[in-house]
Amino acid sequence: MTRRNLLALGPAQGWHADQLRAAATRHGRTLQYADYETLRGVIDDSGTVRVTCAAGDLSRFDAVLCRTMPMGTMEQIIFRLASLNVALSGGTRVINPPKTLEIAIDKYATLGIVASLGIPVPVTMVVQSRADAMDAYDSLGGDVVVKPIFGGEGRGVMRVRDRQLAWTVFSTLEQLGAIHYVQKFVRPGGQDTRLLIIGDEVHAVRRTAKNDFRTNVAEGASCESVEVTDDQRAMATRVAHAIGLRIGSIDVLDNDDGPPLVLEVNGVPGWKGAQQCLQFNVAERMIAELIRPIRPLLA
Repeated sequence: MTRRNLLALGPAQGWHADQLRAAATRHGRTLQYADYETLRGVIDDSGTVRVTCAAGDLSRFDAVLCRTMPMGTMEQIIFRLASLNVALSGGTRVINPPKTLEIAIDKYATLGIVASLGIPVPVTMVVQSRADAMDAYDSLGGDVVVKPIFGGEGRGVMRVRDRQLAWTVFSTLEQLGAIHYVQKFVRPGGQDTRLLIIGDEVHAVRRTAKNDFRTNVAEGASCESVEVTDDQRAMATRVAHAIGLRIGSIDVLDNDDGPPLVLEVNGVPGWKGAQQCLQFNVAERMIAELIRPIRPLLA
């Protein structure tokens, strides 16, 4: 059987990369990796526009899977997304599409779309100065979660309940030229449900951290598979439609004072913790979604 090539952009080493390679092989495909930093644009004298990378011309791949994009300057990020748009417009399947990545990488943009759908989210204030961040801290009751507007896996996320510490944190962010992303802390903390989206499938895992408000399995939180409710499936499908998400996850936070709240939407989900409790191979489902004909999510 002739194997057709797939491309993954992102880190070529690690558990997730190994899982995807093995899954592609089981599907009769070859999965190659290339770093986003190797993307190159070519416009030749005939006006043909092409995008290449260390693994070759993107047009020769049946599909491109976008994994973790490294940090970069504004120019670098814009060029990488533009390159993916060129590949997409040329007929190469890109998952997730560049427009989706552009939204999902930005916590504020993503949460704004979710809120516009009428789905409850934590009270959030996003500002650009220490003074405004201190006002946000006070208005949110002096118990907030501060996190990078870009990033994931709980890195750089902290709970701040002391005003002097808040001043120090926001001063540091201001000196770094960073955005201040400030959310009201939601009780009880440390309990959420991750909805894993793969095409028109929605799966759920329950995550609990006994000694932390963050539910990262890598940091010790427990994980168990749970049945997806009709409401969760409907909500996940609406969000996926709105953002253009084909493979991703939605984190739904427990809330002692009201309905569960959508905390984040991830366009490049990790699933190492989820794989420990789900009864199917997640990477195989992802590769299957990557190679199947394009079709809309089920309503």
